[in-house]
Parts: sequence; C-alpha cells; structure tokens
Amino acid sequence: MRTFAAAGALALLGLAAACPGHADDTAPFRPTQPAGYFFVGGHYQAAKDKTVAAGQMFVEYRAPAQITQPYPIVLVHGTAQTGTNFLGTPDGRPGWADRFAAKGFATYVIDQVGRGRAGGDAEAYGPYARLPVEDLETVFTGQERSTLYPQAKLHTQWPGGPGVRGNAAFDQFYLSQVPYIASALKSEELVDPALIALLEKIGPAILLTHSQAGVFGWAVSDQRPDLVKAHVAVEPNGPTFYDIRFKGGTDWYERVSEARARPYGITRVPLHFEPPVSSPADLTVVQADTPARPDQIRCWLQAAPARTLPNLAKVPAVIVTAEASFRATMDDCTAAFLTQAGAKPDRLALAEHGIRGNGHMMMLESNSDQVADAIIGWIEQRTR
Repeated sequence: MRTFAAAGALALLGLAAACPGHADDTAPFRPTQPAGYFFVGGHYQAAKDKTVAAGQMFVEYRAPAQITQPYPIVLVHGTAQTGTNFLGTPDGRPGWADRFAAKGFATYVIDQVGRGRAGGDAEAYGPYARLPVEDLETVFTGQERSTLYPQAKLHTQWPGGPGVRGNAAFDQFYLSQVPYIASALKSEELVDPALIALLEKIGPAILLTHSQAGVFGWAVSDQRPDLVKAHVAVEPNGPTFYDIRFKGGTDWYERVSEARARPYGITRVPLHFEPPVSSPADLTVVQADTPARPDQIRCWLQAAPARTLPNLAKVPAVIVTAEASFRATMDDCTAAFLTQAGAKPDRLALAEHGIRGNGHMMMLESNSDQVADAIIGWIEQRTR
C-alpha cells in the first residue's frame, strides 16, 4: 500500500505543490494561513476512452494564530458522510474543526477517497451505495422512537428533539449525506494509503476516526506507528469479525451472515499479527457464552492463545462511546479484541464523565463542544 501512496504523490505532485506555504517538500507541511485545502495521493489511470485521476483525497485545514499543541489532528469521517461532519453542526453551531483549532491544534479534515470533494467515480471505484432516511432515523439520530437496542431510549441530545424528518437539524443532516463506494474493502484499500500520504506530508499526527473510519485508524496505526502519535477511535466500525442487525425485543440483535465482515477482527485489510497470519483462516474465532455486561452483544474474539498486534501496541488509543448509541452495545468487544492482542486501548465512556444522552453522531449534537473537550483532555494527558 505504501508503494501506491508514494507513486500517487509523485504522479500528482503538481496538486500538492500548489498548496500555500509548501515550498519545501522535504519538510512537514505547516499552515501559513488560518484555513485552506490541498489534495494528497492519487494517480492517473485509463477509464474506457479517457484518462482520469483516482485515489486522491481532499484535505481541508484550520489553524489557530498560535499552534500550541505538539501534534496536528486529522479528523476522518464515516460511511455516507464527508468532512462537513466536523465543519459545523446542522443547527448552525461551530463544529469540531473549529473547536480543536481553538484549543491550539493544527486541524485537518478529510473527504475520503471517492467521496465528496475528493471526487466520486464509479468507473474508477466500482458501484456506489446510499443510506436511506430510515436507517438514520431508527439507529443514528432518532433511535429513542424505535428502541431497536437497549440504550436507544437514553438518547436526548439531537438538536430540536428526535432526529427524524421534519426536524430542521435532521433535514440539514440528511441533505449532507452522499453516495459512497459500495465495497468496504475497496474503501480500505484506497483510504489507508491516502491517509499515510497525508501523514507523510504533515508529519506525525493524531488520528481521530469516526465510525466506519475506525478501520482506517487501526490499519494506518499498524502500518505506520511512527506517524500516528495517538488514535482516537470514536465509536469505531464493529463489532469484531461479524456484522449484526438490530431488531428490538428480547432477542434484540442477530448476526447478518456467516461470512466475516472484518476478516482480521477490526479490519478487512491484513494486520501485522504475531505470530504472522497468511490469511484470515489462520485466526480462529470464538463467541463468548455471555456478554461482558448487561445490554451488550456476545463478543467474537480470537481463540486462545491469541495472536498479538505489536504495532498497534505502540500507538496510544482510546475508544470513545456515547451513552445512547448503537455502538454502546459493541465497543466493549473492540476493546476486548485489542486488549487480547496486547494493544490495551483506553476507554472514554462519555456517560461515566457526566456527558449523557448522546448518540452516534455526537459531533453534531447539542453538547458537541463538551464531547470534544473530553477527547482533548485525553489527548493532552496521553501525548504530552
């Protein structure tokens, strides 16, 4: 993957060179103005009877007048989203990009490869998919009305009440949704090298990933632990190995398929296990007989003795979980998988810090600044 990233950077060098303040390609990029953008990665390729660019990632930045934090932070959005998740809230308040910049971080916000301002292209990337309104209303923003999982009833923080059609903040949020590459594996194969190209450009940084983007954070930390100073995994893609669906009632979830959705536990791309694995079949998976706590799923983990992930163990990580999110049912499993593999992530359960009622889209909710400040507190404790 690194070969792809390096080749792409050379192929589209002109795009990077046009970026303000980047006269010396041997030194890490540092913002010289409060805001701007550039592209990283990418290469030219044939598409039927024409030539197009593919693999490029869009990067927008915010910089305070004085950068006081030792490392920049990169904010990476999830499925069907773009960097707008971090640029503002659907009810008009400043977003996390401004909050982190106000706290002294050089802040970078990306649009994933093949998404939003990075440019979508079905000829280059394959079929696209979209999230229907119903999926967001019942699980992401208005879950208190559907109660498909036990924690849903605790949701109180969506601006203006439950996030459903007719709520102005929800309508703004849904209008921000975009088509995304249907193949989750393809997305990992494209975004991982683009993120590495960004880190090679700006220098060691903190990765903050949300939802789907968690897989990128684990893979990039595994491939380049020298460039990831910390990984803030905000409700990372999960659970481990298999996908589930929520159905409410006593038996409130079920496994979607016998096929492993994340063959390497937390990613679809290979990780550096010790002892090494030659294929996902080398990882024996077992499901716990009981959940670790009430209202959790039964985790799928490695059978003992578990293989370790020594590169991930080098990168400080925290899993951030909201009280009323569907991820509150499964983030324990991601933490257990990593701990079993020797990585031992920290946990930031927002409710345990008095931050109550949040759902999966916590960066858009009424108390978004409070959530950001809790994350900044962890970063400052772990990186200084």
